[in-house]
Amino acid sequence: MSALILFDFDGTLADTAPDLAAAANRQRTRRGLEPMPYEALRPVASQGARGLLRVALDLKPGDADYEPTRLQFLEDYAAGSTVHSKLFPGIEALLADIRRRGMSWGIVTNKVTYLTLPIVEYLDLTRDSAVLVCGDTTAHAKPHPLPLQHAAREAGFAIDRCVYVGDDLRDIQAAHAAGMPAVAAAYGYVGEDENITTWEAETCANTPAELWPAIQPLLPSDLR
Repeated sequence: MSALILFDFDGTLADTAPDLAAAANRQRTRRGLEPMPYEALRPVASQGARGLLRVALDLKPGDADYEPTRLQFLEDYAAGSTVHSKLFPGIEALLADIRRRGMSWGIVTNKVTYLTLPIVEYLDLTRDSAVLVCGDTTAHAKPHPLPLQHAAREAGFAIDRCVYVGDDLRDIQAAHAAGMPAVAAAYGYVGEDENITTWEAETCANTPAELWPAIQPLLPSDLR
């Protein structure tokens, strides 16, 4: 039997933070503010509009200006989501190697479909991906287990034949709630003050090159 390796998208497979940060900074320039340094915005890129607007403008859900600003951010991001986004180094070779070994891979992200699909297509990931689950594919998003359970079912794999890789605590929580072992992608959008060891992932990859050595011990015993 084979196995299914599922990946978060932003900060795990793809380095999308530059385009997300640019959209956040556009909200600042609309207000006559100087752009923030990219380094200040990168750690919250996986948190989407909520995290980026909190850091860029100190805006939170419930604030009077939050919703119109969020909608403008999403419009700006959709218009420029493939300007600088790219796969992390080594990811293309890793995905090809997974296929070469007779296994499958897929994507489970909290980013909604209309924002995810153009980037996934731009990065040429649709051809070989076994499944793509977005934030609006199921009734719940991560950390709820449903997106991962749905991905396994759609790809035709039992939960115990799956591994999940992600760069956010929600990814690890979702994997464990679904009954899957998890790899924490420490090279992703993790803040300097974030202690990944508290996430209780089975293992951690500090660089994309460490992903396969981290994944392999978590595979079903007949594939190790």
